Amino acid sequence: MDPVTLGVVALMGAVATIGGAAEDLESDIGSQSNPNSQVQLAPQMGHLHRMINKAASGEPVAYGVWCGIAGAIAFILMEFSVFPIIAIAMGACVAALVHGIYTVTAHMGRIVGQSQFEQPLFMDVLTQSLGPIVGHGFITTFCLVGVSYLMIIPINGTALHVFPLPLLAMLWGIALGAIGSSTGDVHYGAESEYQKFDFGGGTPVAIQGDIVTKAPVGAKNSMDVVNFCAKFGGPLTGLCFGLVVFFSFWNTVVFGIYGGIVVGIIIVILLIILNDRLEVFARNAYGPYEEE
Repeated sequence: MDPVTLGVVALMGAVATIGGAAEDLESDIGSQSNPNSQVQLAPQMGHLHRMINKAASGEPVAYGVWCGIAGAIAFILMEFSVFPIIAIAMGACVAALVHGIYTVTAHMGRIVGQSQFEQPLFMDVLTQSLGPIVGHGFITTFCLVGVSYLMIIPINGTALHVFPLPLLAMLWGIALGAIGSSTGDVHYGAESEYQKFDFGGGTPVAIQGDIVTKAPVGAKNSMDVVNFCAKFGGPLTGLCFGLVVFFSFWNTVVFGIYGGIVVGIIIVILLIILNDRLEVFARNAYGPYEEE
């Protein structure tokens, strides 16, 4: 076991945890996920809303683009001898700028497309949400490009991966987008946006768009959503992604290639059993689990 390599792997897991949490919170602000993106159906159901609606694509595709842009810019700058952390920050800035443009055009385009349902375009909603969206997006792309860079630097003469920086960044962006879509969703869609329905009921087609539009004080907006998600959905997404990154390399660093494969299989089996026990406990304790 190489302690230096193990330390780098631990650092990658910590950075990935921060990036994962920021990614989920950004998508929650912008309603870019499923069931988060069901705000697009709300006007058709007679529920006018004050939430950002920029989900022109899923999170995996979007974050593959943001991280790919940031990774490519950072790679080019490092070829011109720019210090790596500065190059990564500059790449993340460019990606954040593109992210902001995408947010404005996607949200305004969606709302205009819903004008036949009398959904108004609230400019204050767009302006107050744009900063948090771009800020969280910057943190995410910076962290993921940073993780990708740690994978390509030679540690004791050998890098953790042979792929170039832009490709690694894009792949990690796709992976994190998928994790954010699956792990973080329940803490927005099933518990906040559809809070008038029983826990564990999911979001069947019959209730899509039938969202809650009132907050404790005034109309529900994107800031209410991200404040709610910062308690559970964001941290859980970050923890999930951080563990994925850490365990992707920890087992082979500690146990070698073949031993790492065996340990990885054991970890997956244990996680499946733990997930099953946790789901059954949650449904029995907090909500109905109806038989077919």
